[in-house]
Amino acid sequence: MRTRQQPLGNRNIVGAKVQERRRELRLKQRDLLAYLNKNGVELNASGLSKLEGQFRSVTDFELRCLARALDVSAAWLLDLE
Repeated sequence: MRTRQQPLGNRNIVGAKVQERRRELRLKQRDLLAYLNKNGVELNASGLSKLEGQFRSVTDFELRCLARALDVSAAWLLDLE
């Protein structure tokens, strides 16, 4: 696993939670991307990396699909729980 070279951004609060949960589940980014793409979220590796690095915003549709993929609630991803 590579270490992030840049400091985290401030475009979202979901990215850190996505990365945390993805790592807990031992999912590779490409596996998460495959699930997202299969379920209608058009996202590439660069986009997911930017999302996790908090440099890219998340749409409501993406939030819902990420929550399903990671088996958590959208509220958890938003750090409301």
